[in-house]
Amino acid sequence: MPDGAGDGRLRELLGLALRRNPRRAHLLVSNVLGKHVPQRPAVVHGAGVRLGERVRALLGDADAARAVVLGYAETATGLGHSVADGLALAPYLHSTRRPVDGVRPVGGFEEEHSHATSHLLLPEDPALLAGDGPLVLVDDEFSTGRTVLNTIRTLHRRFPRERYVVVALVDMRSAADRADLDRFAASLGARVDLVALAAGTVRLPADVLARGQALVAEHETGPATLPDETPAHAGPAHPAPVRVELDWPRGLPDGGRHGFTPAHRRALDAALPEMARRLARAVRPARLAPGARVLVLGFEELMYAPLRLAEALQAEFDHAATQGTSGADGVGGAAGGVEVRYSTTTRSPVLALDDPGYAIRTRLTFPAHDAPADGPGQRYAYNVAPGSDPARRFDAIVAVVDSAADTPALHAPGGLLDALAAQTPRLAYAVVPSYVPTDAADDPATAAEPAPAEAAVSSRRAPQASAPQASAAPATAAPADPAQAAGTAGSAPTSRTPAGVPDRQASPMHEPLRGPDFSSYAADEVGWLLQDFSEVTLEAPIEEREEAIQGGGAHYAESLPIEYQPSDAYQDLFRSALHTSAARIARAVGAVTETLLAEHQDRPGRGPDSRPVLVSLARAGTPVGVLMRRWAQHAHGVDLPHYAISIVRGRGIDTAALRWLARHHDPVDVVFVDGWTGKGAITRELAAAIEEFEASEAADGARGFDPRIAVLADPGGCVATYGTRDDFLIPSACLNSTVSGLVSRTVLRADLVRPGQFHGAKFYRELADADLSALFLDTVAARFAEVADAAARDAKELIATPDRAPTWEGWAAVERISEEYGIHDVNLVKPGVGETSRVLLRRVPWKVLARRGAGPDLDHVRMLAEQRGVPVEEVDDLPYSCVGLIHPRYTRAATGADGRAVTR
Repeated sequence: MPDGAGDGRLRELLGLALRRNPRRAHLLVSNVLGKHVPQRPAVVHGAGVRLGERVRALLGDADAARAVVLGYAETATGLGHSVADGLALAPYLHSTRRPVDGVRPVGGFEEEHSHATSHLLLPEDPALLAGDGPLVLVDDEFSTGRTVLNTIRTLHRRFPRERYVVVALVDMRSAADRADLDRFAASLGARVDLVALAAGTVRLPADVLARGQALVAEHETGPATLPDETPAHAGPAHPAPVRVELDWPRGLPDGGRHGFTPAHRRALDAALPEMARRLARAVRPARLAPGARVLVLGFEELMYAPLRLAEALQAEFDHAATQGTSGADGVGGAAGGVEVRYSTTTRSPVLALDDPGYAIRTRLTFPAHDAPADGPGQRYAYNVAPGSDPARRFDAIVAVVDSAADTPALHAPGGLLDALAAQTPRLAYAVVPSYVPTDAADDPATAAEPAPAEAAVSSRRAPQASAPQASAAPATAAPADPAQAAGTAGSAPTSRTPAGVPDRQASPMHEPLRGPDFSSYAADEVGWLLQDFSEVTLEAPIEEREEAIQGGGAHYAESLPIEYQPSDAYQDLFRSALHTSAARIARAVGAVTETLLAEHQDRPGRGPDSRPVLVSLARAGTPVGVLMRRWAQHAHGVDLPHYAISIVRGRGIDTAALRWLARHHDPVDVVFVDGWTGKGAITRELAAAIEEFEASEAADGARGFDPRIAVLADPGGCVATYGTRDDFLIPSACLNSTVSGLVSRTVLRADLVRPGQFHGAKFYRELADADLSALFLDTVAARFAEVADAAARDAKELIATPDRAPTWEGWAAVERISEEYGIHDVNLVKPGVGETSRVLLRRVPWKVLARRGAGPDLDHVRMLAEQRGVPVEEVDDLPYSCVGLIHPRYTRAATGADGRAVTR
């Protein structure tokens, strides 16, 4: 329960509810935020303005004018904007979960306890955050401080500054959390102040997560009740929604997604009275009885514009009441005493209970209607339905959405408007044009032809408003005359992506990334066909990732595991293993390189002078690709081009990278390279992806890629070009980025990678002191000369082998193990030393199967297993040295695919 700790305002500001969220059981429900609880707009706006005034007093006018205010999506976008109103002198930006074509993120971060975690920063002016003035971060509550720490840590690396101010309605941190922030600020050498309306703590039982989930399950699976369903409207028929043309000023942003300046605020203030009169006419206040209730309902991140409209609508009603007569437009007369409330829809799933002592009494559920980048899902409006209390019913509702959300799904049966129509006798809606930054709107590569609102949206991308016919003012420029900017120009048209029209690339990929700017490899060793996501927080605890991946809530390529930091003993083991196996690895490198060079000369149209283009599958294939390039230099004096490309199981290869390769090289020359095979899943994925790519229009004429892979070791019998089929320790499998050029595994997530863009990865510069990448390469390459003859013999024998077709022996073994151990999912069975190492480093391991009598090649596996408390079971008849089993159906207590406990 919340504890005011001497602050009497806390219980007035907060209520408590239960989340439907596996990360956090409880939700502190603000009574003054305007998100879950309909509140008077003056109260909502005023709370933020007062906080902003306190920040201005804290900073002084000189620093306030140099500041930038940053609000958090989705809950605090309106609060942050209101704080900026109180500060008055600073521009405002809020984070967003909606990617926008043509606008590249300047950063991003994670919100650990949120239902939807990923935040993007998309200022129209990329230099908005680059100044050295104070950064004011605004959230609705300051609970643990982790979100703020994630933000500051990410932005400080790129835009260091001396002062931060954290603003929240309530400060609910524990003493330990406060100490963490103090230590963090000291480590940065920056000052961090905190401003809040109230402070306190939340006291929760240790098993609150389990108990909360049990309560949610009990009520959500029980008999259908009024709070959890869309109640039927008691009237004779649902009202048809009436669209209100706001006449929103051209070029005025709809909010802070791309930046909002004091000049924009003045333009909005000038336009609000007329827009409020249009809303008032739509709800016909002359027919509203005194004491009537009107709700203005905003939309997810679109909080500020509906809030200001609601505040202006209340002022219009109050003004009409003082006139005492009803004018020609019907705005006066009986409108006296009309009360306007304001709230917004949300992504957050919360348990609803129709109890006067519970904060969330009713819930409307409807499908997302803005084509979200993370796919379709349910959305919610809380405390809009009256439930069992007729006095809570609204006599009119005005829904305000942006044009990106004015889709057929908004108007469809079961959609938001349909759900609202069941709750009120009068329903109106207004559409605010989604602001598109000038450069993005003018970019022909991102422009889409407008289509009617009824047209189907084929892409998962959120559609954006088209550019106004008149030039939009940049976010950093003030209109010459704010009143004129808020004049009578017509509303901007809405743009949709017509069915069958593919998304265009938001930012062309010109050149590959190279070291030392990206990776610790030398610039000529490899070019990374990737985007640099180093400034985006993507890491999540291994257990949370595993639960989300196996539960179907996330794909493994959408986040990164926290980088494993090896102990001194493990690093000593790595060095010992490298010293022992260096010659063996060098021989395999030589054999596979000599084989592919000979094979390449025999390709149609190629001859003795032709050279392959090495394309390694990032990141396990990249060290091997570098070594193969070094072998070609050592043995033949030739420099082979080498690039790293991303491929993701279940989602295919990076087609933007393939197109880049086809523009710069003949696809026939491309040879794909990987480190080793396990069961052959990536081998099959690559073959299917190349076939699909070349058959599609996206290939743009690029043909001739050979999907076969050359690998260092092929214990699974999955490829025809390899250095060895022995399953032995390749030391580069022992570690993560610190033996792979300090580059993360690749990332593919819809909000970060737009169609036509490369996949991404991170460069962990901060791990430079632990980097062993050069040591691995140099140690192996130093043995090239002594193994040259043996490698040549191996390659000659391999080339002379009449039948080198893959046997897929490993795949058959994996299927057998999956069934014998009750897993029933081959993706959770990882065969071979390399794949077992990955399981122990990145996933939630269940057990390790080791071939009886396996020797030192498994020393590091045994050490990692011991560190993670994983049993190692010795077995006979194993075609691999070892097999790693991921915890089946990982939750907090693992079960098998059939839902029963796995006991073997």
